[in-house]
Amino acid sequence: MRLAILGPVEAVGPGPRTPALAPRHRAVLAYLLLHAGTVISTGRLIDAMWGPAPPDSARAQIQTTIAAIRRMLRESAADAILATRPAGYVITPAPGQLDLTEFTNLLTEARTASADEAATLIRSALALWRGEPLADITAHYVPATRARLNGQRLTAVEQLGDLELDAGHHDEIIDELAAHLAASPSRERLCRQLMLALHRAGRQPDALAVARTFRANLAEQQGLDPGTAFTTLEQDILRDEPGLRPPAPAPTEQRRVNFLPYDVPDFTGRDGELNDLTHLWTGRDDGVMTISAIDGMAGVGKTTLAVHAGHHLAGHFPDGQLFVDLQAHTAGQAPLDASAALAILLGQVGVPSERIPATLADRSAIWRSELSKRRALVVLDNALSTDHIRPLLPGTSRALVLITSRRRLIDLDGARALSMDVLPAADALGLFTAIVGERAKAEPVAVLDVLQLCGFLPLAVRIAAARLHHRPRWTVEYLATRLRDQRRRLAELNTSERGVAAAFTLSYQQLTAGQQRMFRLLGLQPGRDIGADAAAALAGVSFAEAETLLEDLLDAHVLAQHEPGRYTFHDLLREHALATATAEEPESGQRQALDRLIHHYLHTASVAVSLLYPGEQNRLPRIPTPETPTALPRDETEALTWLDTERANLVVFGRHTADHDRPADTGRLAITMHRYLLGHAHQADAMAFHELALRTSRHNGDRSTEARTLLDAGEVHYWWHGDYEKAGEHYRRALDLARDSGDRVAEARASQNLGIHAQRRRAYEQAQDHFRSAVTLFGDLHDHGGEARCLTELGIIHQHHGRYEDAHEHQRRALCLYRENGSRIGETIVLNNLGLLCRREGRHDQARRHHQDALELCRAYDFPGDEAESLNALAEAARAMGDLAQAVTEHEGALAIAREVGYRPEQARAHDGLARAHRDLGDMANAGTHARQALDLYIDLDVPEADEISAFITELHLTGHTDG
Repeated sequence: MRLAILGPVEAVGPGPRTPALAPRHRAVLAYLLLHAGTVISTGRLIDAMWGPAPPDSARAQIQTTIAAIRRMLRESAADAILATRPAGYVITPAPGQLDLTEFTNLLTEARTASADEAATLIRSALALWRGEPLADITAHYVPATRARLNGQRLTAVEQLGDLELDAGHHDEIIDELAAHLAASPSRERLCRQLMLALHRAGRQPDALAVARTFRANLAEQQGLDPGTAFTTLEQDILRDEPGLRPPAPAPTEQRRVNFLPYDVPDFTGRDGELNDLTHLWTGRDDGVMTISAIDGMAGVGKTTLAVHAGHHLAGHFPDGQLFVDLQAHTAGQAPLDASAALAILLGQVGVPSERIPATLADRSAIWRSELSKRRALVVLDNALSTDHIRPLLPGTSRALVLITSRRRLIDLDGARALSMDVLPAADALGLFTAIVGERAKAEPVAVLDVLQLCGFLPLAVRIAAARLHHRPRWTVEYLATRLRDQRRRLAELNTSERGVAAAFTLSYQQLTAGQQRMFRLLGLQPGRDIGADAAAALAGVSFAEAETLLEDLLDAHVLAQHEPGRYTFHDLLREHALATATAEEPESGQRQALDRLIHHYLHTASVAVSLLYPGEQNRLPRIPTPETPTALPRDETEALTWLDTERANLVVFGRHTADHDRPADTGRLAITMHRYLLGHAHQADAMAFHELALRTSRHNGDRSTEARTLLDAGEVHYWWHGDYEKAGEHYRRALDLARDSGDRVAEARASQNLGIHAQRRRAYEQAQDHFRSAVTLFGDLHDHGGEARCLTELGIIHQHHGRYEDAHEHQRRALCLYRENGSRIGETIVLNNLGLLCRREGRHDQARRHHQDALELCRAYDFPGDEAESLNALAEAARAMGDLAQAVTEHEGALAIAREVGYRPEQARAHDGLARAHRDLGDMANAGTHARQALDLYIDLDVPEADEISAFITELHLTGHTDG
């Protein structure tokens, strides 16, 4: 739903047709939008519409109008933004929904921005105007409001004029200023700006003519003379004062948001391709996205060109330059799927990880929304196909998208295709000479031989030149001879492959033995990049030695670095490294290297998860300390940073261990990562791990690992997807496997989870039996975290049976155990349960204090799912206290978070609460809408609450307060 008042008043929904509103209805809607977020009484609406002489039917007309607006919003699925309060009505548009709010926010942001950014922001704000504000409505409030809004617009125009004049852009704004002055001939500041712009453009007579016209109009219409500033400027123009000359051009500011990789300083040639890309963007601000799809063979320089063009055009994109490697042709890696790519891009535009939804469709929708507000450049590197990148394309956006792919994307609608060939001889010569220097000029024939031996591929030319640059005693002819020797050994390859392979092989031969070994071993690791700590484990060397070797390989141009401390390969070099490792590294050496790396990842992940979730230590697999010492996370912040940084690599390693017959490692990695992935809303990664671990454990008859993995997968189904039936199946199967295998830890967890599952279905006696069994098992295992969870759940059962003293005792015991164990997540669970208990006892103030404490812990330690639970609980306590406005606000907050992280049970709970709060406020339409949404979710979840909300809907029908 898009709401607009800066022009004709419009409400445009996402569907093909939005119901039209009558002029009076649009006038009321516009008044509410002008005061968005403020409760407007019926009396105030009457005064705004008719002034001091309203008709007798005014109150009835307002009520009819509100009903019509609600109907229109409901049919556009935006009914939640208009609410009834005891004191009147309030409309609360979502961010980006109302043009006036966008206009105001952009101007506010411009006040603290740099000059260039401020000008861009103000232009974006002015672009929201579609003509005269409130253009098609009449009401008592309209003339004064229209004048006020026009005044705000002209003030923004004048601010922009000052910025453009200060930047020396006088020629560009003359027509713009003249048009505004013609529409508002009494604006002296506009007139002064136009006079100054004309004078700086060498048009002194025109500047003075504008001054005379303004002076005459002012005298005729208002009987006034211009102000002192006007008179001074007019005299200065007559005298051609030096102080009026344009300022010297300001140095270009460094853009603050740039995720493009390093731009090679010796970029050479490709003038035609670069011009084509540059001309795609003309500085337009018309909401049109421009796409260029760059295709060509491996090593031809697609990424280098896209990155160079991105840096070259960065000045046109003040809202960011974004980059993601889709890894379609990266050796040893599967292409990065669209969902994972969107997570990276959303992170680059500032969306916190806990606010990134689980599904591809939701991530794509947020991505389009974020890009619609930005003028950004996006590089989608190494794409597989059109289908691969289609979810990553912005919608209506002032963006330039550069896509690189080995395949020509002929079915990408609206894209400009740019096919790259090998370097022309002149460009290849320029690149080689730029790196080598004077020696290249002294041996032109030998240089041509080298370029031909390299197949004129930029990557091969660059590596060969780098070898020569670092060998001052070599001649170019000597380099050519060595390349010929390598090429003869590779005669079975095609021409371009022979040249590239020869260049790579020669480069490899010039490395030291230690550098060669690190290069080979890096080719074995399947992750997308690597840090010095992991490289040290891979090679079995110290951190300092690994870092030195990585930097040496970076200097030799066989490694790249897209961000500090992280090293990666070009795709072709990764293939070459892997082939070299396979040929030269003994199979036992390869396996030992990967063993060291996997054990490093497992050990560090175990330490990190233990820091974040102290109560989970007894449930994690026993991971031996690696032989190679490495720096470990020291606190919760470092632990979360390491896990977030390495998450993508760990998922890749999960697949690698499963595909290379390492079932024990697959299971240990999945079990270790589970609590982190579940707690931070990475459900897709969690399920990928669990599916791999289930497949390998079943294939190898490992019943203990299968049981634990079923428990983990069941928790994802239960807590995030709300698939209680699937979760119950997993828990029951896990219990049988745990008992068969003698795994007491898995048996205790299975009993606990089955208790939670039974309690959700309100089978309290069955739940109590499971929890008591689990408490005994956890006690024998000295697992105080598990014991605490069962105690708090038993407390809930006592609460339901009215045994409040026993309930408090169980919750207090659980809280003490969690705090002794340092489990923050456990503490939030108990605090929310204590809040529910206090509410059951009628102590609502105490209940809100408990829920507020839980909410603060969730926000401090980044537990988004529990944050949604705490907000819903706070809202329920507020409704019990009669604070309906607060209840609506907190339920809406819970609903937003639950939707973003895909937490369906809490979505249902929020809709349920909103239905009841709106009913109590007298807003039956909103109550019915939320009730039906809650019912749909409850039915899908198959829980008893479905009957309760169904009865609520029936009650609304019986009282005639819902339109069904």
